[in-house]
Amino acid sequence: MTKVVGMIGLGIMGGAMARNLVRDGWRVLGFDTDGAQREALAAEGVTPAASLEAVAREATTLITSLPSPGAVLATARALAESGVAKRVVVECSTLSIADKLEVQRLLATGGHEALDAPISGTGAQAITKDLVLYASGESATIAALRPLFAGFSRQAYDLGAYGNGSRMKFVANLLVAINNVASAEAMVLGIKAGLDPKQLVELVQSGAANSRVFELRAPMMAAAEYLPATMKVAIWQKDMDVIGRFATELGVPTPLFSATLPVYAAAMAQGHAADDTAAVCAVLEAMAGLPKRG
Repeated sequence: MTKVVGMIGLGIMGGAMARNLVRDGWRVLGFDTDGAQREALAAEGVTPAASLEAVAREATTLITSLPSPGAVLATARALAESGVAKRVVVECSTLSIADKLEVQRLLATGGHEALDAPISGTGAQAITKDLVLYASGESATIAALRPLFAGFSRQAYDLGAYGNGSRMKFVANLLVAINNVASAEAMVLGIKAGLDPKQLVELVQSGAANSRVFELRAPMMAAAEYLPATMKVAIWQKDMDVIGRFATELGVPTPLFSATLPVYAAAMAQGHAADDTAAVCAVLEAMAGLPKRG
């Protein structure tokens, strides 16, 4: 396999994935509409490109990690109209099934192949390659790309039919949404009871109540420091909407997930849009009458 890949989207996730691929010996052609992101990654070995088409001309495999359905669909449309030969597009964003299917349709009009391959993990986990990839689509293509996936993740799964990767991501993110708010709720209870926040983190992690989400977010909650964000509240709102609509379409009750919605909405309203989702702790602290920390 030729170790050349195109990375479209160099934000929190895409940027970390690109850096790890460079370290793994890949030539990474990177494009982002934000020129500052391109420059920052260029300093770390990513070859900056002036356009999506420039990336597609050189790389036969592209990875897309983008913040919105509009950005992903525009990328798929531009690639379909670029006139380049068949490319494989590994689409890692969290989108509705309808949007993922439209990405696949658009790419097919240009002779390209799409994989639906969302990622489980935060920006902090992306830095250390502690990501899990839920790949779905053609199994032969997924198998051929395993060396690529190993360059930025610790595990890649073949979920079968296109779209199953996203379905699995919705399940995982539903639990993340609940566990994040549950972690904040526990932290606020301990803080108001007079316990040391750092000791709270240490002792919960040592017992049966621990979770990966608690390990990642509770230290931020203890410090009341929500930057740099590993997942911005504003972007998380988009993911929450996708999960909620998916569950509603299937007729599945989600009482715990639904209970977290006003907490995340309050985080947005209180100015935490650009902060990490751990900032829900600040929301619950205010509700508990605790003085502002940090």
